[in-house]
Formats: sequence, structure tokens, C-alpha cells
Amino acid sequence: MEERRKSRRLELEGEILIKELGTSEVHNCDIHITDCSSTGLGFSTKQQLTIGNNYEARITIWTKEVLHVIIQIVRAAKENDVFHYGGLFIGMPDDVRKRIDVYETVEEEKERLKGDN
Repeated sequence: MEERRKSRRLELEGEILIKELGTSEVHNCDIHITDCSSTGLGFSTKQQLTIGNNYEARITIWTKEVLHVIIQIVRAAKENDVFHYGGLFIGMPDDVRKRIDVYETVEEEKERLKGDN
């Protein structure tokens, strides 16, 4: 399969609170973040979301910081009772994007050093 990702993907563990924009209804759902980059997020959950919709999210990242982001769901697949989603960050502030970029650089350097040993 051809690699179409613009950025390297990072694996993170975290929690997310998803709220559909324009509503006051908040959906707490347990997720597993499978990958993250400065452009988007991949995650799995048991909650069904709508492709094309934008969701407000607060993501707890590796530094234990909570990032407030908007995610547009662009891809979904269902396996048994779990949904796997891909989403793009919409209007992410530069400081948040730079935090992810720094972590991405650190992880790349760690992998390079492992390969040198």
C-alpha cells in the first residue's frame, strides 16, 4: 500500500472527550489513540461518530498536558464492536502543532540511535 501520510505518525495513550460542535451534549468515550501527528489523529472507540463532522476534543498527551483541538472525522472502519477513526486537526494553534512536532523529532532521533547500536 502506498504511504499517503504527510507526517510521521506517533503512538500515544490518552483520553479524549468528544463534543459535537454546535451542541451542548458531551460524549465521554474511552478511546485508544493509535497514531498522532501534527496534522491528524487516529483512534479507536466503541462510540459511533459521523464521517465529515467536526468534534471538539481535549487530548491528554505524553507530557500530561491537555490539548484543546477540533477534529474532523475523515475515515472510519468498524471491526466487531469497535470503530477505528482517522481525523484531521482543524485550525490547530501553532504552539500546539509545535509541541507535537518536537515530540515527533525526539522519537525519530531515539529510533535512529537504536539503529546505530
